[in-house]
Amino acid sequence: MHRLLQRQIKKHFGNLETLPPEWQSFLTDIDTAYCQFDDDRRMIERSLALSSEELLQANNQLQNLLKTVEGQVAERTTELTKANIELEETLINLKKTQVHLIQSEKMSSLGQLVAGIAHEINNPVNFIHGNLSHLKDYITKILNFIKLTQQNHLQGIPEMESLAEEIELEFISQDLPQIINSMVVGISRIRGIVQSLKNFSHIDEAEFKQVDIHKGIDNTLLILEHRLKSKSNAWHIQIIKQYGDIPLINCYAGQLNQVFINILANAIDALEEANYHSQSDPKGDKSERSPYIKIQTRLVDDNFVEIAIADNGIGIPEAIQPQIFNPFFTTKPVGKGTGMGMAISYQIITEKHQGVLTCHSTLGKGTEFRIRIPMLYG
Repeated sequence: MHRLLQRQIKKHFGNLETLPPEWQSFLTDIDTAYCQFDDDRRMIERSLALSSEELLQANNQLQNLLKTVEGQVAERTTELTKANIELEETLINLKKTQVHLIQSEKMSSLGQLVAGIAHEINNPVNFIHGNLSHLKDYITKILNFIKLTQQNHLQGIPEMESLAEEIELEFISQDLPQIINSMVVGISRIRGIVQSLKNFSHIDEAEFKQVDIHKGIDNTLLILEHRLKSKSNAWHIQIIKQYGDIPLINCYAGQLNQVFINILANAIDALEEANYHSQSDPKGDKSERSPYIKIQTRLVDDNFVEIAIADNGIGIPEAIQPQIFNPFFTTKPVGKGTGMGMAISYQIITEKHQGVLTCHSTLGKGTEFRIRIPMLYG
C-alpha cells in the first residue's frame, strides 16, 4: 500500500522533492509508520511461528504421553484379563476338586457301609442258611417218624387222635416243609441283596475292569427296589427294560453304578412328585397314566455303548435344563437335595470315561438321560 502510494505521487507530481513540506512530512510519517508496521508484523510472525512450534512440540509430547498411557492401560487390561481367566480356571478347578473329593468320600463311605453291612449280615445269614438244610432234614425225619408212629401205635387211642386233631397235625405236616422252603428262599434273597450291594460298589474288585453293564443296572434297581412301590401300595413304578446285545466294557464300575443310582433316584423323585400333584389337584386327570422308568441299552456304530434312562414324570423346565449339571444346583427343597448328584455323574462320564451325558426333558411329559461311553476307552 505504501509503495503504491509513492508511485502514484511520482506519476502526478514528478519528483517528490517538489511537494509541499507538509506533504513530504506526511509521506515521511506514512513511511515510518509502514516500516514500524512491517517490523511489528515480522515480530508477530516470528512469535506465531515460535508459538506454533511450541504447540506442535506440546502436541507431539501429548501424543507420546497418550500412546504411553494407552500402552500401559492395554498392558494392565491384558494382565487383569489374564488374572481374571486364571481366577475363573482356579474356581472351576476348585469346584471340580470339590466334586471329586465329595465323590471319593461318597464312594469310600459307601464301600465302608457295604463292607460293614456285609460283615454284620453275612455271619448270621450264613449261619441260618447253613443250618436250614439240616433243619429241613431233621423235620422230614421227625414227620416221617410221627406218621409211622401214628400208623403202628397210636391208631385207636382217643386221646392221641383228639390231640392230633386239636393241634392240626395233618396241616402242620404239610405246611412245615413249605415254611422251611420259604425260609430257604428268603435267606437266599438276603444273600443275593448283600451280594448286589458288593457288586454295586465293587469293593472287592479292581477299580478299572471289564464289567457287564446290565448287571450293574440290575443291581442298582435292586438297591432302589423299596422306592419303586408306594407305602400304601396304591401305585408302583413299572420298570421297562429294553437291553441290547452289549459285550463287556472297560469302565470304573463302582462310579458308573453311582451314575445309575443318581439318575434313577431322580427319576423316582420326579414320578413321586407327579403322583403327588395328581392327587392334590382336584381337577387333575383321574385316569392317571401309569408311572414308568424305561431303560434302553444299545451299541452305536460298534464304537459306543449307549444307556438311555427315561421317565414319564413332571419333566424339567427348559429355562433350567442348562444348569442341571452345575455343582450345587438343585430344584429339590432345602435339606432334600445337595445339588451334587448330577454334577458328579457328569464328571464321571465325561472325565473318567471320556463319554457324553445329555439330558432331554419336556415339562409335564418326562425326562430322558443318555449316557454314551466309548468301547475302546482304556
